[in-house]
Amino acid sequence: MSAAPRPPRAAPLTIRQTTVTDPLARPLLDELTHEYTTRYGRPVDLDREYPAAEFAPPRGAFLLLLQDGAPVAGGAYRRYAPDTAELKRIWTHHAHRRRGLARRVLAALEEHAAGRGYTRLYLTTGPRQPEAKHLYLAAGYRPLFDLTADPETIGPLPFEKHLESPRP
Repeated sequence: MSAAPRPPRAAPLTIRQTTVTDPLARPLLDELTHEYTTRYGRPVDLDREYPAAEFAPPRGAFLLLLQDGAPVAGGAYRRYAPDTAELKRIWTHHAHRRRGLARRVLAALEEHAAGRGYTRLYLTTGPRQPEAKHLYLAAGYRPLFDLTADPETIGPLPFEKHLESPRP
């Protein structure tokens, strides 16, 4: 009796620090813009929300999660306060969801921000993004709003997480 053939292994995932203006990031950011516009029923222009420099070193970062050189997820942070980074633009391409990729991006952003001296992370997510709310709760973020309230009555849902110092 011969063993059943093994399914092909997925290509390894790699993290790349880049910029929000990198052409490799454009498909993810375009899909994110479309998703926000669809969910909230109004045009969204991420390029006008914050200048690209907000997500550049040394105060910020933009990370892409790549598989076979193609972006499958990504996210960014920018300086919010001297000790606090604000997470933004965390997104998984629609064809790669339900694989834990957003959690991997979140962990990479946390590690990167801690390595830059940030001790606290802050973020907001929209009231029509329940999957994001659940991701942040599962990842140990503390809600800065009443979890029992209707999210539509709150507006942006703020969260925070205190970071451990990076190990030498």
